Amino acid sequence: MIKLPNFTANDGPVTMVNLLKYNDKEYYFNTYIPAFEKVTQQLGITGVKVVLANKVIAPVLAPEDVYWDAIVLVEYPSADAFKRIAESELYHEIADPHRLKATKELHLFMTQPM
Repeated sequence: MIKLPNFTANDGPVTMVNLLKYNDKEYYFNTYIPAFEKVTQQLGITGVKVVLANKVIAPVLAPEDVYWDAIVLVEYPSADAFKRIAESELYHEIADPHRLKATKELHLFMTQPM
C-alpha cells in the first residue's frame, strides 16, 4: 500500500509528475490506465486528466546513466483527491497490481503553481 508523507498543499489542483521506466509500455496504457480510471469512477472522483504524456528522447542536463522512458503529467482536482485514490483499497486491489507489472521504476512528484 502506498503510504503518503505528510505534505501541505494549497486548495486547488495539483499536478503529479510521473517519471517512468516501463517493463511493458502497452500494458501500462492498455491495462493500468483503464483500471486507474475505473477506480476514480468508483470513488466518484472527477477532474483527473492527463496533461502531458511524452517519451523521453534524450537526457540533456542529467547524468548519462539516468534515463526515463516517459514523463507523464496528471492533474488532480486537489491533493486530497490524489490521496483518496492512492490510499484507497480499490486502487490497491484494481489498479496497483497492473502499475507494478507495467513499470520497472516510477518516481512521482506532487506539484502546484508557484
